[in-house]
Amino acid sequence: MNIIVVDDESMSLRGIERTIKSVIPDCDLQCFDRPISAVAHASKNHIDIAFLDIQMCDMDGIQLAKCLAEIDPAINIVFVTAYTEYAPDSYAIPASDYIMKPVTTEAVERALLKLRNPVNKKSTGLRAQCFGNFDVYMGSSVPIHFPRSKSKELFAYLVHRRGGSCTIEELVTVLNEEKEFDKSMNRQIQTMISAMRKALRDVGAENVLIKQYNSLAIDPDKIDCDYYRFLDQDTNAIKSYRFTGEYMSNYSWAEMTRGLLDKAAN
Repeated sequence: MNIIVVDDESMSLRGIERTIKSVIPDCDLQCFDRPISAVAHASKNHIDIAFLDIQMCDMDGIQLAKCLAEIDPAINIVFVTAYTEYAPDSYAIPASDYIMKPVTTEAVERALLKLRNPVNKKSTGLRAQCFGNFDVYMGSSVPIHFPRSKSKELFAYLVHRRGGSCTIEELVTVLNEEKEFDKSMNRQIQTMISAMRKALRDVGAENVLIKQYNSLAIDPDKIDCDYYRFLDQDTNAIKSYRFTGEYMSNYSWAEMTRGLLDKAAN
């Protein structure tokens, strides 16, 4: 679990740090006394929960929460303050909880039970957007660059299969419609696989892949995906699909799934 704490008062920052560590000793906890440093960290690293002081000099906690939500809408925000009058403003931001200083273990435990977005302890920080056009993100709003369009489509199909193992011959058939599987096609698919692995390796997420002899799959527990959340009946994911009405619209092989999602969303 990746957690950040942001508070410009050093004594308060260390106190919150100690309390969180006493509740979740094995978490990856980073503390910042400057909001801009927290934004820089979040733009490069996956964050599950952000404990934010509301009253700070450079940037208040509400502004900081908006910045973090733009980087990753799935970040759970927990506001921390000594001033009860800030509560109405803080709840204008989709926050998991609002806790008062001094922060107690009971307050942290309560906040963990009220998280708006589920935390996957195996998460790599990788996020796949399947509704609309398919895109993949890592810790920011900028999509991961795949050097070949077919390598991106290959990853999209693996995401679509949700952990199902795909043989090399199956991948060739899907990505190169109606072409026979031969040595030339095998070389092409191997080139696509190498390009896909490089794109994931460059952002530190290659371990999302499960590679066995003559087959590929992904570990669905290591990726945040709107399609997966839809299948798990997540309300926000269902609303997102209803808004777009599209599933991987850049790939023809996804058309049948679009029909199934239409029925499930109504």
